[in-house]
Amino acid sequence: MTSLPARAAQALARLRETRPWVHCLTNTVVQKFTADGLSALGGVPSMTDSPDEVEAFASRANALLVNLGTLDEDLRGVIGKAVAVASGQGKPIVLDPVFCDVSPVRLAFARQIAGLPGIVLRANAAEIAAIGGSGDAPVIRTGAVDLVQAGGRRATVGNGHPWMAVVVGTGCLSGAIIAAFHAVEDDPLVAGVAGLASLGVAAEMASIGCPGPGTFGVRLLDALHAVSPADIEARARIEELT
Repeated sequence: MTSLPARAAQALARLRETRPWVHCLTNTVVQKFTADGLSALGGVPSMTDSPDEVEAFASRANALLVNLGTLDEDLRGVIGKAVAVASGQGKPIVLDPVFCDVSPVRLAFARQIAGLPGIVLRANAAEIAAIGGSGDAPVIRTGAVDLVQAGGRRATVGNGHPWMAVVVGTGCLSGAIIAAFHAVEDDPLVAGVAGLASLGVAAEMASIGCPGPGTFGVRLLDALHAVSPADIEARARIEELT
């Protein structure tokens, strides 16, 4: 049986070959960094949140990212339109319910989305606890060691660097990258670990000889462009749990 690191490496090669289109409804603070990072890895981002256009974009894209970082009433309506289209077409939808454990309004909205078909929940432990589960949907719990749960299977990914917590947007970028992998990989466990490992290994590469987090943010984009399937197979710290 092919190992999870090897399958993650194969998924990265497939992503580079197919260049999946991810429509990103995301935190306004991190839109450029998310677009640059996804492009550097090999995906194609689009970012419009126009209520007149979002359904057309969601219907053409291969996957959808929904990030609640700077949620407001207008964006809730736009997200509702995009999610309805993508879910209806069976496309993967990554939900990043940023700070849903802080705001009751945001939590209620996140719970509505979390139960829909096609959802992949990417969140930290506090956000997952607040939502209280997402049915049978894949769940990616981020932290010092990331955990992916899908279809009764679990795996951890231990790659990354502490500066990822300092550079605003790396977490939001991971949601876009995970969405891209779900567009090219049918096994949600493999897609989740491939996305986390690709970003984590790239972060480790970017940190080599790096003087600080400002430089690290730029070098991370370079590393996402440079990271190879061979790097993933050799360096990814992925463990499937029994």
